[in-house]
Amino acid sequence: MKLTDTFEWNGREIAWGRAGSGPAVVFCHGTPFSSRVWSRYAEAFASKYAVYLWDMPGYGESSKHAEHAVDFGAQAEAFAALLGHWGLERPQVIAHDFGGAVALRAMLRHGRAFGSLMLVDVVAIPPSGSPFFKFVQSHPDVLGELPGYIHEAVVRAYISGAAHHRLPAERLEELVAPWLGPEGQPAFYRQIAQYDESYLIDNEARLGAATLPTHVVWAENDAWIPVDTGRRLAGLLPNTRFTTVPDAGHLIQYDAPVALTALVSTWLDSHAG
Repeated sequence: MKLTDTFEWNGREIAWGRAGSGPAVVFCHGTPFSSRVWSRYAEAFASKYAVYLWDMPGYGESSKHAEHAVDFGAQAEAFAALLGHWGLERPQVIAHDFGGAVALRAMLRHGRAFGSLMLVDVVAIPPSGSPFFKFVQSHPDVLGELPGYIHEAVVRAYISGAAHHRLPAERLEELVAPWLGPEGQPAFYRQIAQYDESYLIDNEARLGAATLPTHVVWAENDAWIPVDTGRRLAGLLPNTRFTTVPDAGHLIQYDAPVALTALVSTWLDSHAG
């Protein structure tokens, strides 16, 4: 599914797309990814639902202006504004990685209501941040000036490490591409440098107010965020179920497409009526 529209917000251009008709379903991506992680799922579910995809500012096909913040706070504000632009009042939201914290903050801090929420291997509560994240946060400007071929190798290795199985070459290419070139390279390190765990601490303190139906889904072999973190998150949410998926890593969309599709389908059948 392609992103064919643009939403202008606070000087940013947010790329988004819509397909299908029926109850609204919004997919949120994480970092360092883009809506591409959900594009095949969106195409499949567009036969039954009105499916929305978007690239967060600073990611994918959206603008990557150096002067614009790309932290959790800015992304949650952008998502809340985008939901208003779409005119969606209670969509079903499915979020992965960083998108989980963004969706939760849009709801808990900006008053957006969702019909239900599926959180798939999400960044949502502390602690978070890999050794690579901490290294980049200490040297963002230096890394932004790496020779292009070295930077590309770094991004390829980093994204590849999110999958439990080898990513098909075509899928790896589409995830790496937005981070290359004179605009993409500094944007890659900028979004890591602005990663601020204080937003996650604030989210965690507010989770008791998230009474909507929630399904936390976690890959058993997630090397980025341990499954125990997912289990703890589920325990903090008042109205939730928790499911693990075997033989899959953080990029569960590619490692276990059949299992994830079945889980999404069953969830939406139950909550998007």
